[in-house]
Amino acid sequence: MTQETSSTVPTSGNAGKAETSSCCCSAGREAALQAPACGTPAAGHLNAPEAEDFHEGETGAASSLPQLQGSGRAETGTESDTPAAASADPKEDSPAHTGSATERFHSSAAQQEPSLAEHSARPDPSQWPIIPEGTYILGTDDGEGFASDAEGPARPVYIPAFRISPYAVTNAEFAAFVQATGYVTEAEKFGWSYVFQLLIPDPQQVKIVGSPERTPWWLGVEGSTWREPEGPGSGIGDRMDHPVVHVSWNDAAAYCAWAGVRLPNEVEWEAAARGGLERKRYPWGDVLRPGGEHRCNIWQGVFPTKNHASDGYLGTAPVDAYLPNGYGLYNMSGNVWEWCGDWFTSDPAQRGSSDRPEGPAQGNARLMKGGSYLCHQSYCNRYRVAARSGNTPDSSTGNIGFRVVADL
Repeated sequence: MTQETSSTVPTSGNAGKAETSSCCCSAGREAALQAPACGTPAAGHLNAPEAEDFHEGETGAASSLPQLQGSGRAETGTESDTPAAASADPKEDSPAHTGSATERFHSSAAQQEPSLAEHSARPDPSQWPIIPEGTYILGTDDGEGFASDAEGPARPVYIPAFRISPYAVTNAEFAAFVQATGYVTEAEKFGWSYVFQLLIPDPQQVKIVGSPERTPWWLGVEGSTWREPEGPGSGIGDRMDHPVVHVSWNDAAAYCAWAGVRLPNEVEWEAAARGGLERKRYPWGDVLRPGGEHRCNIWQGVFPTKNHASDGYLGTAPVDAYLPNGYGLYNMSGNVWEWCGDWFTSDPAQRGSSDRPEGPAQGNARLMKGGSYLCHQSYCNRYRVAARSGNTPDSSTGNIGFRVVADL
């Protein structure tokens, strides 16, 4: 297991945000207690609607930041948004739920998982959208991009046609894999995984094995796994249609081997995420909330202490939440980070040629795309389609999942 490195040098295009390849998303297992600081929230770079979002949050979930110095394994984060958290929160406008987003989240977390025997089918790629063969403009020259992440320059890339799942792999689908194979995830083997501090109902009731010194909102919770995302006593009974989390890259690869599919490489993922649009910031265009409408599950409020969850979710959302992109794909921005098949590199020259590139042949971290429910423009801003990050292959957190593809 290797330590992931990152930098914290602000860029001119992202004033107020610390630039790093790994800090809000998840941390390498060996290095979490020394994780670098992620972005420091700052409203100076926000436009008017986003600045309002940034300063709001007085009615949202709030928590003090415990200054913990744990022992044992710990994860460093990518500036995506973990060492992590996992969980779902029902939509605020649902008549079935009352009270604050925090109360609804915590009440749902206690529900138990249905029998794994209820879920037994492998995925059927024949029904998935086809991303057509062609040359796509990938990467970005946008000032919002992070140069140290090798987001740019924008470049043409030829990609053969392939199929991609419209959704991230769900708890139900991962349960089918576990039921069929008896697979044990790396978080289960290690005995703990990272949970975002606002998602733990009572930190005194769980055993916390450590916390990154400079990102104390991440708590290493003993017993947190894909089945119990916030630790013992939590569950996924009402989240079977949410993305599975607390799964490492190695866990995702094991699922793919069973299901007869594979992880997308970066260029496939990004071409699919763009939904047929070219040089746009998000899967739907350049405006984060067109007409004031939420299009993805990200942080609203003041990171990391208050999230008023105006998009309806404090943690994960169902995999089919929000509108799909032009290819019929859901949640390509926000919700959970998605593992890709490539090794991560911060050197643009190592991203590969313009013909079916697959990135570097080796590395210390695997690539992730998409951002998560913890991303905010003031802090992470990696829910843009060109954004990228990486994490060690054995890392698992509550905001990392995966999506799969199939060859034609």
